[in-house]
Amino acid sequence: MHILDILSRHPTTISFEFFPPKTKEASESLYETITELESFKPSFVSVTYGAGGSTRELTHDLVVRIKDNTSLVPVPHLTCVCHQEKDIEEILARYAEHGVSNILALGGDPPRDLKNYKKADDAFQQAADLVRFIRKFNESGAHPDKRGFGIGVAGFPEGHPTTPNRLQEMDYLKAKVDEGADYICTQLFFSNHDFLDFRDRCELAGIHVPIIAGIMPITSAAGMKRMAELAAGARFPAKLLRAIARCGDDKEAVERVGIHYATEQCADLLEHGVRGLHFYTLNKSKATRQIYGNLGLRDTDSLEDSPKTNSALA
Repeated sequence: MHILDILSRHPTTISFEFFPPKTKEASESLYETITELESFKPSFVSVTYGAGGSTRELTHDLVVRIKDNTSLVPVPHLTCVCHQEKDIEEILARYAEHGVSNILALGGDPPRDLKNYKKADDAFQQAADLVRFIRKFNESGAHPDKRGFGIGVAGFPEGHPTTPNRLQEMDYLKAKVDEGADYICTQLFFSNHDFLDFRDRCELAGIHVPIIAGIMPITSAAGMKRMAELAAGARFPAKLLRAIARCGDDKEAVERVGIHYATEQCADLLEHGVRGLHFYTLNKSKATRQIYGNLGLRDTDSLEDSPKTNSALA
């Protein structure tokens, strides 16, 4: 299903993100997670793409398996890093052949283990360039849907780590939208003030596509440290840090605090009319399932009934 159809059907979308497993054991664990979360009827699920295309085939295989064997709508990530136009065209053609309808177009992180990598060698220097290329592919009529791929792009409520100039950052985001992006999915954040301010600044900049909020529940102290490393610039509010600190070495308590905090975050975002919630699942279902239960949600459609009264924390 095309993202424009999804957005028109669901005033508030709920979606999940998975990453491609690298071992047989991890694959089986992921498919168990997918089975558990499929019953929640998410609007779509996204599949990540490693730096420099390091998980290119794994991503493709997972996307196709989800498309062919589940009721879920897969949205594969695609990045600029280490790609030429021919590479991207081949990837798009393969997805089109399998009936995949959407792409999340990203700048991508530089590969850590690739020596002598030079960004200048990439055909696409900015995510806006990749969006433009996908739009041209759409216009070629190579996709069975006459609209071509639906296109999503990333937003950064806390600021892009490589663009300290916040005015310029908004210019870059608007460029992606102007090139043809249909919606924005944000990087994780822990302060709703950052998201709501980001949404207001988008409005002021003339960006009017739907903005979906990225949520990553903290389930361990070690996981929080990894988030700080992977999401450079991620801010952890003092309220959250104090709650985690009170847990000490009690891992179960840390998980409960993280899930409770994410639940409050989601409830508040729903109260403020968020267009969608996108859960970074880390290929596990427990936290997402519990947040659903805490919010009183049954599936995506239950949000359409009464997004405010469904919240257990309202």
